[in-house]
Amino acid sequence: MLYIVPTPIGNLEDITLRAIRVLKEVNLILCEDTRTSGVLLRHFEIGTKTFGFHQNNEHAATPQLIQRMKSGETMAMISDAGTPGISDAAFLLVRECVKENIPVECLPGAVAFVPALVESGLPMSSFCFEGFLP
Repeated sequence: MLYIVPTPIGNLEDITLRAIRVLKEVNLILCEDTRTSGVLLRHFEIGTKTFGFHQNNEHAATPQLIQRMKSGETMAMISDAGTPGISDAAFLLVRECVKENIPVECLPGAVAFVPALVESGLPMSSFCFEGFLP
């Protein structure tokens, strides 16, 4: 099982109770940067083992992580801020989980573009997210 767990964007209090529980219960937390994630994990006294999973190692690490999940391990993926899968390494692992029939659950939580859109005053009945500016 793979959980996609959104993390706070700038304020540690912007994490859900469910996210904290999942991060404490899984066997392994996949982090974009273990140093950055360590601040969040220490703040909420989450002692789960971590593994750095990012764009520099995702191709090499994904097959091993898939095997571990097929063996019954549960994992959570977090990014430095916001929801994993938007401009980071989550896509490849999620795609492989789907191919291998490993359940993937994305928890609700922080995402940067929704508050920006709401605060913009622009009409929100229809919008398209084209990615982050370079």
